[in-house]
Amino acid sequence: MSQEAWNRWGADDERGALNFIGPEEVKSASGLVRTGEVLRLAQLLSPATPVPGHRCGLQHFMGRDGGDYAAGGRRPGGFQFAEDSVVMPLHIGTHVDALCHAWYDDKLYNGYLGDTIRSTTGASRLGVEKMPPVVTRGLLLDLVRQKGSVLSPGQSIGRADLEAAAEAAGVKPRRGDAVLLRTGWLESQKGIKRPTFDEEPGIDVEAALWLAEHEVAIVGADNFAVEVLPFPEGRIFPVHQLLIRDFGVPLLEGLMLDPLVASGRHEFMFVASALPIVGATGSPLSPVAIL
Repeated sequence: MSQEAWNRWGADDERGALNFIGPEEVKSASGLVRTGEVLRLAQLLSPATPVPGHRCGLQHFMGRDGGDYAAGGRRPGGFQFAEDSVVMPLHIGTHVDALCHAWYDDKLYNGYLGDTIRSTTGASRLGVEKMPPVVTRGLLLDLVRQKGSVLSPGQSIGRADLEAAAEAAGVKPRRGDAVLLRTGWLESQKGIKRPTFDEEPGIDVEAALWLAEHEVAIVGADNFAVEVLPFPEGRIFPVHQLLIRDFGVPLLEGLMLDPLVASGRHEFMFVASALPIVGATGSPLSPVAIL
């Protein structure tokens, strides 16, 4: 696969395609704000948030609550408070895959070696803390609207499908964009306690390459893998390999696009920032569209 993005921003680069976003892209995105409405595009996080079987679910613990005072806890000056802790996988709900999340042939994006990721220290290169906050133009490519229905599990989205969706929306991806893809998968999982993560509609390698060729900064979708599942025969996460490893494009997974779809907007100001957890391979986050 192509490695043309490597060394584009120097041998020490750890930001990848997010380098495409500069002051001009931010200023241009701000010009898209018309009503000032802010839409949250994240799933709610709780112990009920579904995760694949190989990950633990979210665990929420109260360190202090109202019951402590009922049991005779101190109230200096009448003051009372509550606080809590959360244990969860970093790839849960609406989250971002950092550039250290996926690789092949023992080389990560920009040629960093796989042994830079250790269980004791995390990723010494390309950790999620290296991702700057994202403020740029967002584009919604609505495959459900383009196809006329929610896509079926395992349905592949190709280059021509993305081109048709962009044309229908009257937009064209350009350098530094955040491109969000609506497959309808998350919509179809509502009310299902244990959704399957083995079959999802998603983009194929040619569609991913089309996005990379347009020099977009980040790609997101409303499914859990962005790419189609199951994989083509003989391949394992080929879209992750191409976008994350070859082109340095982080992936946003599990987007809640309902409010954006309801707004009718396909072009907007997009803002997202990962939790800067040192050495982490990803992070939950709460992206927003500003209309």
